[in-house]
Amino acid sequence: MDLYYNERLIKYFVSLLGHTAINVNRSIFNFSHLINENEIMEKEDFFFRPALGEFAPSPYNGLCENLEEDRVFYDKFRRNFMRTIHQISIFGLDTEKMMATLKQSLDIILNTTPDPKEPDKYKDFSIVSNNCATIIRDVFNQCGSPEIKGRFPRDLFVNTSYNLFGHPEVDLKYEKLPQLIVPEAPMSMVSPLLNFRNYFRKN
Repeated sequence: MDLYYNERLIKYFVSLLGHTAINVNRSIFNFSHLINENEIMEKEDFFFRPALGEFAPSPYNGLCENLEEDRVFYDKFRRNFMRTIHQISIFGLDTEKMMATLKQSLDIILNTTPDPKEPDKYKDFSIVSNNCATIIRDVFNQCGSPEIKGRFPRDLFVNTSYNLFGHPEVDLKYEKLPQLIVPEAPMSMVSPLLNFRNYFRKN
């Protein structure tokens, strides 16, 4: 499996803490506050979803928008030409159990009754307690790794690396996927670590 930490987009405030996703047996699980971004994707889609339009807010609502024709404005979570992506490949964990637990988490989100006022959003999403990082963290915990902690994407990434490094049954490999340079997208930045212990763990 691969755990991804996507750096933050400097012009998008909601991206301040970055984003995280997980690839298990070639299926990438993505979790988000937007219902249509809670999905399972192939690697090509996660890294190289085509740019349809400029990297800019939608002219219709000034925010991110996915139109019916799949013309996407401000697609903020994916695409290697929007941001640098950090990856740890993890060998030795039970991928079948991880896959089943991730699918269960995704089903809960997709079957949650939407808020009539904001039907396009996952109503139980919380930046602090129920976000892309905490959902993946909880799956690790349920699958036999209770030592893995982290409320936010980069903290989870560092904590997972730290706790699995040196595990007798697990091998780790770190890789940095540099941002693909295009004129429309400014360079991404590493988001802050909010747990001070992780400043020591990352080394």
